[in-house]
Amino acid sequence: MINSVLVANRGEIARRIFRTARSLGLSTVAVYSTADARMPFVDEADAAVELPGNAPGETYLRAGLIVAAARRAGADAVHPGYGFLSENAGFAQAVIDAGLTWIGPPVDAISSMGSKIEAKKLMAAAGVPVLAELTPAEVSDADLPVLVKASAGGGGRGMRVVSRLEDLAAEIDAASAEALSAFGDGTVFCERYLASGRHIEVQVMADQHGTIWAIGERECSIQRRHQKVVEEAPSPLVERIPAMRAALFDAARKAAGAINYVGAGTVEFLADEDGNFYFLEMNTRLQVEHPVTEETTGLDLVELQFAIASGARLPEKPPPTRGHAIEVRLYAEDPFHDWQPQTGTLHRFAVGADPRLGNKGALDDQEVPNRLRVDSGVEDGSEVSPYYDAMLAKVIASGADRTTVARRLAGVLERATIHGVGTNRDLLAWILRHPAFLAGDTDTAFFTTHGVGEAVGDDVVRVSALTAALADAAGRRTPVDVPRGWRNLASQPQRKSYRVGDAVHEVAYRLTRDGLIADGDIKLVDSAPGQVVLQVDGVRRSFDVAEYDGLVCVDSALGSVALVPVGRFVDPAEQAPAGSLVAPMPGTVIRVGVQVGDTVTQGQPLVWLEAMKMEHAIAAPADGVVGELKVAAGQQVEVGAVLAVVGEDA
Repeated sequence: MINSVLVANRGEIARRIFRTARSLGLSTVAVYSTADARMPFVDEADAAVELPGNAPGETYLRAGLIVAAARRAGADAVHPGYGFLSENAGFAQAVIDAGLTWIGPPVDAISSMGSKIEAKKLMAAAGVPVLAELTPAEVSDADLPVLVKASAGGGGRGMRVVSRLEDLAAEIDAASAEALSAFGDGTVFCERYLASGRHIEVQVMADQHGTIWAIGERECSIQRRHQKVVEEAPSPLVERIPAMRAALFDAARKAAGAINYVGAGTVEFLADEDGNFYFLEMNTRLQVEHPVTEETTGLDLVELQFAIASGARLPEKPPPTRGHAIEVRLYAEDPFHDWQPQTGTLHRFAVGADPRLGNKGALDDQEVPNRLRVDSGVEDGSEVSPYYDAMLAKVIASGADRTTVARRLAGVLERATIHGVGTNRDLLAWILRHPAFLAGDTDTAFFTTHGVGEAVGDDVVRVSALTAALADAAGRRTPVDVPRGWRNLASQPQRKSYRVGDAVHEVAYRLTRDGLIADGDIKLVDSAPGQVVLQVDGVRRSFDVAEYDGLVCVDSALGSVALVPVGRFVDPAEQAPAGSLVAPMPGTVIRVGVQVGDTVTQGQPLVWLEAMKMEHAIAAPADGVVGELKVAAGQQVEVGAVLAVVGEDA
C-alpha cells in the first residue's frame, strides 16, 4: 500500500501530482534544486529534500540522489512526472531495487521504447505502421528533407530538420549534443521528414491484469522547434475521418500489448490529410497534455496511475469522451524574436480563475460543462531561471463545442495579468482566433504557413507609454493636487522615455487647465498611480498600470505592454563597444566556433548558448574580424553580457 510519494520532478507537474496524492490521503515529498528552493511546488509538499546544484545534470537527473532522498524522507513510492528521468529504465530499476513502489510502466517496457530505433522495429513486428529509419550514412539527396532525432527522451529536444546534405553532419552533432545534455544519451537517428503532417496521439492506460484502454486521441500538431504549443481532444482531423479513430486505437493497443505495457502511456503517430498514419514513438509516462483527456472523460489519470501501481483492475472499457478541450502551453519566450527564452522575476501572475475549476468526476449525461483549468508551476514572485524548460503553466478550457472553447480560452489569455517575464501569451490568443485554427487546419507547418502573428503595434505602445507617464505623474502629486511640472505660464512639455525591446519611445505631454495636451486625439478622463482612463480617438479606454523596480507594465483591452524607464543620462560604462556580440538571454556557453583574429561574416554563428534546455546560436552582428573573445565553453553568462567583439578588417 502506498502511503507517501516522492515526485521526482519540479514545477507544474509536481504540483499536479501532489494535488491528486493529497486527495487520496497520501503524504508528499518534493526534491528541488538550489535554483528552485523558493518555487511553489517545494512549499506545497509535506517534506522536501534539496538536490544541491542548478543544472539538470547536477540535480533532477541524479537517480542515486533522488532514491536517497526518498529513503531519507520516508517515502514508499516514486512518481517520475514527465521529462528528466521519467523514461529512464535505470532509474526505474533503482527505485524498485530500493524497495519502493515505481509509479510507472515495467522496466522492460521503458527499455523497449527508450530507444526510438529499437522501438520502430518492435512496432513494425507488431503490425503498427512505421516510417523507415535511416542511418546517417544512408541519407542521400533523394531522402531529403530528413529529421535528425534523439533516440532517447522527447519534448522536441535533440531534433533537427535537414534540407541540404552538406548540413547533415553539423546538425547531427548539434542534435546529439542537445540530447546528451537533456537525457544523458547522445544517440540520434534519421527518418523521412513530413513537413506538413498531423501529430495525433492516443492515450493508453493498462493494468497489471491484461486490460488495455485507449482513452481517446489528442491532436498536438501546432509546434515550435518540435515542441507542442497547442493540444486538443478530440482531433479535428479524426473528427473529419471517423473511421480513422478505430484504426488509431487498434494500433495503440497493439503497441502497448507488444511490450506488456502497464500504467499510463501515449502512442504518438504522424498522420496525413487522408487519414494514413505512422508510428512516431511511445512515451512511457504521463504526457504534458494529459489534462485535455481528463477534461473530456472525467478521469483523473494520475489517480489511475496510483491505483494501477497498487494492483487495481481497470473496468473492461473506459468512459466515453464528451465535448472538446484545448490546452495551451504558456512559455517564457519571445516568439517574435526567434523564440528567445525569457528569465527574471515574475512579479504578477494571474490567469483566469473559475470556481468550476477541476478535473474530477464523470461528465454530466445531459450537459458538457464549460470549465477552465490552470496547471501552473509559478506564482507571484517566482524566479524564472535559465536552467529548465520554459513552460510556466498550462491553461485548459473545455466545453460542448470546439469553436466556443477556443474563443473562451483566447479571452482568458487576453485578460491575464503577467508581469516581469515575457511570454507567448499573445501568440496563443492569436492562434486560437485564427481562421485556420477554427477551421481545424492545424498541421505541423502551421507557423511556416501562417507566421506567428504580430507583436503589439507601435500605436498601442505609444499610448501605453503615455499612460505610464501619466500614472507616474499622478503618484507624485502634491497635497494640494498640483500636477507635476505645472507652470502658471506655458512651458516645455513633460518628457519621459521608455524602452520596449530595442526601441525607445519618448512621451511628451502637458497638463493644463484645459486638460491633457499630447500627440494624437487623446483626452485624459482620470488618472491615478494604478489606473489611467483615456479617451483615444473618441473611444474611452481604461489602462491598468503596475510599477516595479525598473519596469512598468500597462494592461488594457488593446494589449499588454512592458516598458523599461530610460534615464535622461546614460552611463558610458554601461554601453557595449561597437560590434559586440551580446547574450540575448542568460545561459551556459556550450561551444565557441572562432578564435581572436578570425574573419567572420554577418550572421555567422560564433557562440552557442544553452538556455532552458535548448541550444541557441549567437551570430556575428557584422562582417569583420574577431577582436575580442570574452567567454569559453562551460562559462555561465547573464543577459546582456558581451561574448565577443567583431571589429573592422584592417
